[in-house]
Amino acid sequence: MEFPHLGKHCSEKTCNRLGFILDFLPMKCDACEETFCKDHVRYELHECQSSYKKDIQVPVCPLCNQPVPWKRGEAPDIAVGDHIDRDCQSDPAKQKRKVFGNQCTMKGCKKKEVVPVICDQCRMNFCLRHRHVIDHSCKGNNPADKAREAALARASSTTSNFFTKRAGTSKPNTSSSTSTTRTSQPRAFAAATVQGNLSEDEALARALQASLQDQPPLTAQQQEEADRMLALALSRGEQPPIRPTTDATPSSSSHNCRLS
Repeated sequence: MEFPHLGKHCSEKTCNRLGFILDFLPMKCDACEETFCKDHVRYELHECQSSYKKDIQVPVCPLCNQPVPWKRGEAPDIAVGDHIDRDCQSDPAKQKRKVFGNQCTMKGCKKKEVVPVICDQCRMNFCLRHRHVIDHSCKGNNPADKAREAALARASSTTSNFFTKRAGTSKPNTSSSTSTTRTSQPRAFAAATVQGNLSEDEALARALQASLQDQPPLTAQQQEEADRMLALALSRGEQPPIRPTTDATPSSSSHNCRLS
């Protein structure tokens, strides 16, 4: 008893089992997805038109004769070129790596140059394609970074100068205050000594004389202004202010008083 639904016929036209005998152990080709018997299941036996999809060959390095792994869909030449540039142990490949030793530092770029191409801003090595500042997104000439560094430098220098000046001026202030205290005491003692039995008017005259001696001399412009004010007061009939001079010598009112 036959079971026609259990078996399948071979898809090869030259097969003797085609149309006559069913094959109960049919096999499906993984390339063309057709059914064949055990005698025609191989690609070359049934001349499969889709065998190139499964005919995967690993490229071999022409220098070291080693198989080179590569990705599906990638050109074999690219994989072999990368192998020669990095992993090949043959003498020509090693010599080439010594000559082309300046690898580009751009992320994702594996190109090497004979001569180094250094960026003036970031001081990194690049290939001829990425040698320009815009091409490798150079961050060495960032205006914001430069401005921040300059501001920090100015702030640090200003702070150091401020503390230096403050430390330098604090000591002279102490000495000046000490000298002022020391000089004020002799002046007070001298005033008490000079006053002695003198009246208040005589003591005031002596104090004015001492203050005028301590004051710096008037400039020509200040002297001219004082003379003008004195002339204006005289023209109005007012009594000019008494301004003791440095040449006048203080004396008691009893000796200067004369009756006409």
